[in-house]
Amino acid sequence: MIRIGLLTVSDRASQGVYEDKGGPAIRECLTDMLSCEWEAIARIIPDEQPVIEATLKELADVEGCCLIVTTGGTGPAKRDVTPEATQAVCEKMLDGFGEQMRAVSLKIVPTAILSRQVAGIRGKSLIVNLPGKPSAIRDCLLAVFPAIPYCIDLIEGPYLTTNENVVTAFRPRK
Repeated sequence: MIRIGLLTVSDRASQGVYEDKGGPAIRECLTDMLSCEWEAIARIIPDEQPVIEATLKELADVEGCCLIVTTGGTGPAKRDVTPEATQAVCEKMLDGFGEQMRAVSLKIVPTAILSRQVAGIRGKSLIVNLPGKPSAIRDCLLAVFPAIPYCIDLIEGPYLTTNENVVTAFRPRK
């Protein structure tokens, strides 16, 4: 079974003070986009870099998630440390993901320039940071998802197929 990690980084959501809307938004978007069967491994944790790093390692190394999508903790506030945690656990960073997500978001809202999403590789897992707002999650995920299945192919992960009415995965012709 294809396993995908859904990680919400939020002090308030992890304490039950605030309803997690980011994780469900990622799940809904992936359900629309993927035509293959997959299993979500969801976590809600506080904005604490050691906790984020440990959870990313667990989802990649123990749970075997080929894709880990995070939401929250990507802004400029002092507690926003998701990109730093992602960079700390990845062997390779993929700068184009953040660049593309910011480019798409800037067409909608000028404050997207404050966003610090990153993406990187840990072993056979692709980790992608998304913003916390559900509408921005969809915009950003749709912007980068055409490259995700091929990236997972290249790191020797499972073969992801997409619902082409929603998004088309790009794979070079053989």
